[in-house]
Amino acid sequence: MELEHCVSLSVCLVLGLATAMAADTECSLMNNTSCDKCLQNVKCLWCNTDSKCVDYPVKNVLPLSSLCKLQDARWGVCWVNFEAMIITMSVIGGTLILSLVICCCCCCRKKKPRNTSLEDERAFRQQEQRQAHQEERRAEMKTRYDEIRKKYGLYKEDNPYSKFDS
Repeated sequence: MELEHCVSLSVCLVLGLATAMAADTECSLMNNTSCDKCLQNVKCLWCNTDSKCVDYPVKNVLPLSSLCKLQDARWGVCWVNFEAMIITMSVIGGTLILSLVICCCCCCRKKKPRNTSLEDERAFRQQEQRQAHQEERRAEMKTRYDEIRKKYGLYKEDNPYSKFDS
C-alpha cells in the first residue's frame, strides 16, 4: 500500500513539474483558491492553516516554521503533508542505501576461490599416514604380546586343534 502511494506521489510530482514549466503564474495570485490550483506550479507551497499559496523557499531545504508548519504544508500533491513526505522519502532513501551497502558487503565481494582438490588430497594423505602408523603400532603390539605369551607358555599355535592333542 505504501509503495503505491510513493509511486503515485512520484508520478504526481513529475506531472506537477511538467505543468509548472508550462504555467508561469505567481504563487501569491493563487491565495484563497484551492490546493490543487496552487500546486500546479512547482514553485508554490500550499499552507493549509490559512489557505495561502506561497513561493517555495528555495534557499532553505525545508520551509521555515514561520512561513508554514511542516504538518500543514503541502508541496507536489495535496493529499500528503510535507512532514509525511519527508519521513517517507527518508525511509525509502535509507532503505535503498542500507540494501546497497548490504549488497556490496555480502553479495558483491569477491571470494577467494578455494582449491578443494588440494585440500582433499592433503586430508587423504594424512588419513593414509594415520592408518599406516596405526597398522605399525598394531603389528608391534601383536609381536610384544606374542613374546609375553611365549614367555609364560600361553602362546597359541597356528593350529587351532593343538589343545586337543595333549
